[in-house]
Amino acid sequence: MQLSTTAAFVASAAAHAQRVAVRTEDGRDFTYAELDALRRQAARALMAAGVAHGDRVAIWAPNSLEWIIAGLAIHSVGAALVPINTRMRGAEAAYILDKSRARLCFCAGRFLDQHYPSLLGAQRPAGLQQLVVLHGAEAGDLRWEDFLQEAEAVSEAALSERSARLRGEDVLDILFTSGTTGQPKGVVSTHAQNLRVIAQWSRCVQLRADDRYLVVNPFFHSFGYKVGWLAGLLAGLTVLPQAVFDARVILRRIAAEKISVLPGPPTLFISLLDDPERASTDLSSLRATITGAAAIAPSLIERIRAELGFQLVLTGYGLTETCGVVSLCEAGDDAETIALTSGKALPGIELRCVDASNRALGPGESGEIVVRGYNLMQGYLDDPQATRETIDAEGWLHTGDIGHLDARGYLRITDRLKDLYISGGFNCYPAEIERMLAAHPAIAQSAVIGIPDERLGEVGKAYVVLRAGQALDEKTLIAWCREQMANYKVPRRIEFVPSLPCNASGKVMKFALRAPPQ
Repeated sequence: MQLSTTAAFVASAAAHAQRVAVRTEDGRDFTYAELDALRRQAARALMAAGVAHGDRVAIWAPNSLEWIIAGLAIHSVGAALVPINTRMRGAEAAYILDKSRARLCFCAGRFLDQHYPSLLGAQRPAGLQQLVVLHGAEAGDLRWEDFLQEAEAVSEAALSERSARLRGEDVLDILFTSGTTGQPKGVVSTHAQNLRVIAQWSRCVQLRADDRYLVVNPFFHSFGYKVGWLAGLLAGLTVLPQAVFDARVILRRIAAEKISVLPGPPTLFISLLDDPERASTDLSSLRATITGAAAIAPSLIERIRAELGFQLVLTGYGLTETCGVVSLCEAGDDAETIALTSGKALPGIELRCVDASNRALGPGESGEIVVRGYNLMQGYLDDPQATRETIDAEGWLHTGDIGHLDARGYLRITDRLKDLYISGGFNCYPAEIERMLAAHPAIAQSAVIGIPDERLGEVGKAYVVLRAGQALDEKTLIAWCREQMANYKVPRRIEFVPSLPCNASGKVMKFALRAPPQ
């Protein structure tokens, strides 16, 4: 029988009972024994709410202690965790809640001037039975504290019996990722495969119980959840959640809390390096980091080492469909390897580059990156056709990315088959953004591409064709977009054009939009 994440956490909590498991932003400490007790209380409350093995429970909230407790509790009762991006608006969140058939959702109350239950409003799916507000509750909200009181209706023995039935092949979570169709797809993965990925990742980063891990990466993403707080707790270290990215706040937390582990996208490190307070801040505790998600200059790796003081700096590559990880660099790799490659495949994972006929290519030959191994998703939720289109008959997952392997097996990503671009570490899918733009009454057609940005790596640029007789300006359209979609999806540039370049079949030729002006 393969281990579940719940059994792994219980073992870690027993081994590190009196160590601090989580330290909150307001300075409260919770030991592993206390966190385990809170997990059990929340799990019993879920059972009291009628959540059964195999049900889906969502979390739509920023990084916090409560998020961790809720996540552990969902795992403990055999339900599948469905994280939702906090930047999503009501319609986007409602789609995921409906598609996943979530029966309960833990959400933020008021966060960044938005009241999340109100954002959902009338779009709330009929199948969503409860909305529990973790923090920032307002009048009429079901508060987290009140929800926990319902645990009294379920015995500890009943929970223990439920958790004992967990198996490694049970579904751990369903993370939604967008695709070229423009609609998010649910990626299904199990306890066992995630535990194996987490163990390999933790080995590369050399996580240890005396580390203090500041998790800035959002918990709704594999980076902040699977190899974030979950990896940290399984290693027995102290996890410090950070709800909002603020370079100055992070610098001060590093100094005050003696942070040793801090992964993140290149944007995070650029912001820290550029902050005027950085030079006068004690960063001597920093030990290990992993970055990725965008092109990185070798000079940035050197600066992360020299100016931020990290002893271990690694890069990697992964997808939601691969439990978040495919390849990683090793501790002894030089700055050029770390900056210009995404490392080599983890043990037990195969990595190839193939041509259009699916023929494996040799070192230095560019083709589509394909992956096979224990880390591949079980499939897209309720979408066997999309699953077959992504994972071929021989078990290779086609990533849509273009790259090549060197003689050592290190991967270098050079391009994308799909139109995906990455803005500040977030995947942006033009088809999804174009579908949203199509809802504007003045827009006849649009095409979105990624363009270089010094701070975010890439940002969206939308080429927009207006309907006859309509008028619209860039500022007004961007403001409208901010109301309709997550902020990272909002195009930063709008160019109004009379028509879009199309081929004979009517497909927009985006390469023509990317080409430099003549």
